Amino acid sequence: MSVRATKTLSAITSRHQLPQAQRLVVKVGSSSLTTVDGGISHERLSALVDALAATVKAGTEVVLVSSGAVAAGLAPLGLAKRPKDLATQQAAAAVGQGLLLAQYTTEFAAHELTVAQVLLTADDLRRRQTYTNALRSLVRLLNLGVLSIVNENDTVATHEIRFGDNDRLASLVAHLIKADALLLFSDVDSVYDAHPRHGGQRIALIKNPSELEAVNLGTPGEAGVGTGGMITKVEAAVMSSSSGIPALVTSAENAADALAGKDVGTWFAARNTRRSARDVWLAHLAKPQGKLYIDAGATRAVCSGENSLLAAGITAVHGEFEAGDAVEVCNEHGAVLARGLVNYASHELPAMLGRTTSQLATWLGEGYERAVIHVDDLALV
Repeated sequence: MSVRATKTLSAITSRHQLPQAQRLVVKVGSSSLTTVDGGISHERLSALVDALAATVKAGTEVVLVSSGAVAAGLAPLGLAKRPKDLATQQAAAAVGQGLLLAQYTTEFAAHELTVAQVLLTADDLRRRQTYTNALRSLVRLLNLGVLSIVNENDTVATHEIRFGDNDRLASLVAHLIKADALLLFSDVDSVYDAHPRHGGQRIALIKNPSELEAVNLGTPGEAGVGTGGMITKVEAAVMSSSSGIPALVTSAENAADALAGKDVGTWFAARNTRRSARDVWLAHLAKPQGKLYIDAGATRAVCSGENSLLAAGITAVHGEFEAGDAVEVCNEHGAVLARGLVNYASHELPAMLGRTTSQLATWLGEGYERAVIHVDDLALV
């Protein structure tokens, strides 16, 4: 499996270097491809495909995360707007997904490119085995020269197992396949410091998420046919850039210019080291079964990213879990610091709290000398 395992920052450090990227994840929103009245916009979809095909022909691998299945199914079902109930959303997705993929297949075929459909639910990526299977499948498709079109499996996804929006899914896919950058296309050309109608100015570069603290990003779901909004794009871009993969937020109309490295959109510079797929899974997808509360000393050790969590620093255990389950690690005030795979069941830990590893070996036996959570199984959040 040719997944690049580097943990350095992305080699792509600015938007101008995007034409040199080896692998990109591109996400396009429903509002950029469809309308409530007319379903899929052939003109919009064709323009996007032309830009992506040119990028692939130039030697860059592309995975496309495409919304639009529900929106594409509205007009054929005679629905005037996006339904609110889950069953009708699933019905619209079942109709629209086939229509959407058929359009993509035809348009990419005109460029002699083969596409594949990859439908995922959050539950697929929460389970370690299916997460690994998704990685293997996507990488193999890339190796075969196939452009994967990823979407949330809206037809079967329930509220409990949804990603919430495809922006977050795109960020997770970018980490999964070790992309050089994440591009988020919508119907807004940039992030602005205020509404453009009120004199807001484009923010060209974000080096640190703190720069956005005073910016009003609106609320999710403001678009008519989508579920996201600028806030979900920014959250996805921050999740990506904070873990070593830069992100660009711009409009689908700017796709060709963005892929050519021109000065469009808002660039989120990569920060920190690139996370492994395992770290991303632990930090964002593993379902915690309990909580461990730790003291100030253990907090410093865990937050360094270089130390395992030992029983001596744990002050309390909440929840029921078995060895190998994911748990949250919280400081004394309850803030979640990390998630990790615990080496002991919840019923074993109370007798261990506050004791050093040598004390545990003496009092409970050699099997208790290991860390509660090894540093390799601990992901900071």
